[in-house]
Amino acid sequence: MTETQAVTGSAAPGENGASAVNAAAIHENPVSGKASGPPRRAAAAGYRWLLLVFVVAGAVQIFLAGLGVFHHHSVGLGPHATLGFAMGGIAVLILVLALTARPGGWAIAGAAVLVVQTDFLQSLLAGLGNDDDPAWGGLHALDGLLAIAVACYLYGRPLARSRGDRARARS
Repeated sequence: MTETQAVTGSAAPGENGASAVNAAAIHENPVSGKASGPPRRAAAAGYRWLLLVFVVAGAVQIFLAGLGVFHHHSVGLGPHATLGFAMGGIAVLILVLALTARPGGWAIAGAAVLVVQTDFLQSLLAGLGNDDDPAWGGLHALDGLLAIAVACYLYGRPLARSRGDRARARS
């Protein structure tokens, strides 16, 4: 097998080691050394779907907050808090899938920011907002909107990039 064939993961039929090299090429990108294949593609698909779920849950969160504030005697903020904790779990899953799918440094950093926002800051600000200083509650709401914005950015960035690549290819 030639050096070029080893790097590209291809070998001429009948050469010794061809099946081992081709099997490795299925699971590893020869240029970057990153894993590819079905597990990585499944993680990337799960990452994108969970980002979409997170964004939709964020919209529901805003509704539940308004419902709890304006009709607190019947509903309260319990559903809002429950969904918030679920969104914190979703954010952790997004980070795990981002680490598995390896969509890029910005995406992994954004997923980590999402975990910090939903699993740490939201609870901290909500707890502080329950005291006598309502400014913390306002920061809780702003952080929630920022978390939704981060998820929207992470969801839309690959779409914008692929559209830009297609536009450059046409020109």
